[in-house]
Formats: sequence, C-alpha cells, structure tokens
Amino acid sequence: METRELRYFVAVAEELHFSRAAARLGIAQPPLSRAISQLERRLGGALLERNSRGVSLTDAGRVLLAEARAALDAVDAAERRTRRAAGAGEEPGLVLVSKAGAASELLTKLLDAYAAEPGAVKVEVVLCGIGEQESRLRDGRADVALLHRPFDSTDGLDHEDLLTEGQVVVLPSGHPWATRPHLRLADVDDIPEVPPMRWPDGDTFPDGPGPEMRDSAQLYQLIGLGRAYAILPESARAEQHHGVSTVPLLDAPEVTTVIAWPRHSRSLDLARLVQTATGL
Repeated sequence: METRELRYFVAVAEELHFSRAAARLGIAQPPLSRAISQLERRLGGALLERNSRGVSLTDAGRVLLAEARAALDAVDAAERRTRRAAGAGEEPGLVLVSKAGAASELLTKLLDAYAAEPGAVKVEVVLCGIGEQESRLRDGRADVALLHRPFDSTDGLDHEDLLTEGQVVVLPSGHPWATRPHLRLADVDDIPEVPPMRWPDGDTFPDGPGPEMRDSAQLYQLIGLGRAYAILPESARAEQHHGVSTVPLLDAPEVTTVIAWPRHSRSLDLARLVQTATGL
C-alpha cells in the first residue's frame, strides 16, 4: 500500500461520503473511487459498504482505518524529525517536551546534569498544556518527553521510570481544610465551598461545576482566588504560589514520572540524555 492510498481511504472513512472526501483531498471524485476500489481488490475484501443511503465501514474497513491513522502519523512524525535533523545551518539538538508546572525540580536537575556532560547538545524545552506532551512526542514535534503515568500512556514508546510519588490536594490557603494533616479520597468529594478543577479530555472538558483548566498559571490563580481545588503530584508542593496550600492525599494512586522516547529512535544524543536522567 502507498501512503497516498491510505490518505485517500482515511478521508473517505472519516467523511463517509466520496464527494466530501474528494473535496477535502482536492481531487476529483472518479479517481478517488477508482483508488479505493483498487485498494479493496489488492487487500481481497470490501472496506466500504456503498448503498443508496450512503457509505459505511465494513469490519475490514474499521481495522484499516485504525492502522492507516497510526501509519500516517508515523510517516508524518518521521518527516518532522528528519527535517529538523537536516535543518540547514542549525546546531544539532533535542526537543524535550513537558507539562508546564510538572516535575519542575526534576527537569531542572536533568537539564543541569546533562549540560555538564561532555558532548552535550542543545536541549530545547517546550512546556505545554495538560496531556499535550504525549501527542507532541508521538507526532514528531518532540524527541523526548516527561510523561506521568497513569495519566499519560507509554504504549508503543520506550521509557524509563524516574520518580514515583504520592498526590496532594491543592486548596486555597484560607480554606478550613487547608490546615488538616492529611485527607483521603473519600473526603475529596465533600470538600465544602470550592469545586474541583475540570481537566481537558482531548479537546473537550467533562461536565461539572468547576472551572476549566488548561495551564498551571490558570490553575494556581483560580485556586488562590478560592474558586477551585485540584489533586496534583506531591512535587507540586515545591511550587510556591501565594494563597495556595497543599494537603497530603493518603490513599491516592501514586504518580510515576517517566522519560519517554520513540521506540525506533537511534539517536546517540537522546541515549546520552536518557542515561543522564536515569542516573539522577
């Protein structure tokens, strides 16, 4: 199969309409229909059901849609990484992506330790919003990432564990519970006066009374104003913010910070950075 054929099929499978798919691809409909029919003949089965009501996916078509998306993502990632590596006149380097405000102390130690290594290359640090670091790593915009299990997935990635920690409840300093020695998960649903933050799930937010949160600056400001609370890894205690207090959450699942990179990577610079991280 050619990547062109996969892009054609994904467009039709997502639009479930040949005319809309052709317009999206910028081609005429007849060659698109011929390309899909040729792909079906080569694979030995129907990918699409065509009838008077429209187009739908067969079981084989659903399998190919998932596989084609993954394959095209890998091709796009390979192109981005290769273009970056071949950048004319640019110094070699690595792009490391991390969630803004997360594992700040660990990240500082890693960058300082790596910079002291002989032959260290430039590390560009990209701080992003909730859940964005995983997608940036997978689509080739980053070479390496700090991820946090169980919130981020490491499926299909190589990784090394760096830090495992508990979680804390971050409350407004003036809240009556802010002076408690600890809390439990059963307590969290009944915290008076302030609702929980709502974290993004992809591009949307779950329903709920609390405010929507996309970055750490917004998070801490809203908590300091008494508008919400949040549950964060214990390392959040190192972040000093006016009007905010942290209380240990005794029975919360542990959070593990990992350094992750694409499984097929053969970069010696990346290997040296990972070696430095695991030696901290």
